[in-house]
Amino acid sequence: MSLHKRLISAISLAIAASALTAPILPRQSFLQGTQTGEGTFYDTGLGACGVDIQNSDLAVAVSHLLFDNYPGYNGINQNDNPVCGKILTASYQGKNVTVQVLDRMPFGQVTDLDFSPGAFETLASLDVGRIEMTWVWGG
Repeated sequence: MSLHKRLISAISLAIAASALTAPILPRQSFLQGTQTGEGTFYDTGLGACGVDIQNSDLAVAVSHLLFDNYPGYNGINQNDNPVCGKILTASYQGKNVTVQVLDRMPFGQVTDLDFSPGAFETLASLDVGRIEMTWVWGG
């Protein structure tokens, strides 16, 4: 087999393998209605949206599944993702916090959120660590 044919074969195999591992999302159900997911918190810093986030900011990182599949995102420059700067309101045990999407978390389910510590503390003590919460787009 020629080098050219082997190269084409290898590329075809790689494309087929990546298609098998790509996440399958419901038809972007994360764009409307009330979402349910796990909420956590993280030490902030420079976010994927190009903003330096402070722990006291009311900021959130959305799941890589949501961030990477948000309509209008071309996958090239994270700072240009249309989800950056969007507002959402999360709720837990009768408490609410309105936050701005400023980051991308590299794990989790599509509707999971990773809050700045200041935002998380509005909902629960940091000692809790992980909460089952709901959220909606908007403030």
